[in-house]
Amino acid sequence: MKLPLPPLPASSANDAAPPPSAFGPMRAPVFRMLWLTWLIANTCMWMNDVAAAWMMTSLTTAPIWVALVQTASMLPVFLLGLPSGALADILDRRRYFIITQFWVAVVATILCAVILADAITPPVLLALTFANGIGLAMRWPVFSAIVPELVPRAQLPAALALNGVAMNASRIAGPLAAGAIIASLGSAYVFVLNAVLSVISGFVIMRWRRTHVPSPLGRERIGGAMRVGLQFARHSNRVKAVLARVAASFFHSTALMALLPLVARAQGGGGAGVFTLLLACMGGGAISAVFFLPRMRQAFSRDTLVMGSTVLSAAMIAVAAVSTNVVLTSSAMWLSGMAFIVSANSLSVSMQMALPDWVRARGMSIYQMALMGASATGAAAWGQVATLDSVQHSLLYAAGSSVVVMALVLRLIQDRELLEDMTPSSALKALAPSLSPLQDGGRLVLTVEYRIDPERTEAFMALMELSRRARLRQGALSWTLLRDVSDPGLFTEQIIDPSWTEHLRRFDRATAGDAALRERKLAFHLGPDGPVITRRLVAKG
Repeated sequence: MKLPLPPLPASSANDAAPPPSAFGPMRAPVFRMLWLTWLIANTCMWMNDVAAAWMMTSLTTAPIWVALVQTASMLPVFLLGLPSGALADILDRRRYFIITQFWVAVVATILCAVILADAITPPVLLALTFANGIGLAMRWPVFSAIVPELVPRAQLPAALALNGVAMNASRIAGPLAAGAIIASLGSAYVFVLNAVLSVISGFVIMRWRRTHVPSPLGRERIGGAMRVGLQFARHSNRVKAVLARVAASFFHSTALMALLPLVARAQGGGGAGVFTLLLACMGGGAISAVFFLPRMRQAFSRDTLVMGSTVLSAAMIAVAAVSTNVVLTSSAMWLSGMAFIVSANSLSVSMQMALPDWVRARGMSIYQMALMGASATGAAAWGQVATLDSVQHSLLYAAGSSVVVMALVLRLIQDRELLEDMTPSSALKALAPSLSPLQDGGRLVLTVEYRIDPERTEAFMALMELSRRARLRQGALSWTLLRDVSDPGLFTEQIIDPSWTEHLRRFDRATAGDAALRERKLAFHLGPDGPVITRRLVAKG
């Protein structure tokens, strides 16, 4: 059952406390160090993507091959995002982060060797771009999960915006460096520098002294961790709303990035310098928008910001589609970058706030899967439209449909739930059973009997719908509410867990919101004693 948000006081938007400083998280030394690492890592990514996209235009003139560079870069995140997020939640995040950095370095070295051997072809270039994307797929969820560890919760939006600054500063530095190297030395040396910077990033991460605390219940199996991650997303209305907006936004906005090399060539015979300029303008626009984000988040709701940025992005895609003037197209790219960071930051912050710490990497990997999956399929789709029709028409179709689709998503998939407190809580952990069964091989059936006032049945049922979603988000296999046919005030909540150990894990996953929900359920129970709780293991036949 969806609960409406309480109306805000009329003065809340104007009289609220000033927003946190946009650069406040930089005061934390560890965040500052890892932010610089993230800047270098993303600079490498943009250098690789720019060099690969431009090289593809020299290998073939077919728009679909050029657009598929974007698909090859993003598709691994869609395919491997959830396993990566599960590993980031159950392994030592520091070591895992280091491994991903050196993976990217190895791929860059191989690509450099293939180019120097003059063995590069469109399929080989796509394959190695895909391999590089695997490293990005494994790296992104773990970094997203690390950020909330480094800053207070109040500074999380600013920290995520600074990550956007790193991403978009690299959007300027990466293409500029790549363009200069391509013009002076050749594409192979872009990948040489990429490899060197990736190795440096790996050694910087090794300086971070993070203590990994293993769970006393042992390490989760990756299959079970993936199941729980998907289950959390499925039973969180707030997460589902964010994912729908991400898919709608990035499926359309990626058209401009995927076809940008061809847009650059249409600017009066523009070459690599024009392509680099357009990317730099988009990055500059994104960075400039960061300074206004704190005030914008205070003044407007998430959906207002997302819809407004969608309209602005659509208008700028249309301008880029028809313009042959470099100055006009560059201005459009600047405003497109502003629209991008406003939408991306609004959705990323909303996703982070909807996730508890124990599933954060998996949740953010699902977010990234939606983003990259939509971008990869969008790049292929709009590239195919450009092949069958024209680049100009493909961009115009993407611009027009983006506004219509986003308006439909905001109308049909609304998010009106109260924002739960996802802070870890020890209140329920204290209630965990102290004894373990003789065996832990079978499923566990938990029953909780409530005796309530029959006249309050409707309100109790609504509350138990919240309980259903909470239990399933924590990893329970199934949930059922039973009502006694002869006693209308007797209800039994039945939860099935995969095993005794997984049952105990649910206590470790409890949040302050879960603890508050338990108190609300107990308020319905009648009698001096609490609800009757039983635990039974399914006997093996």
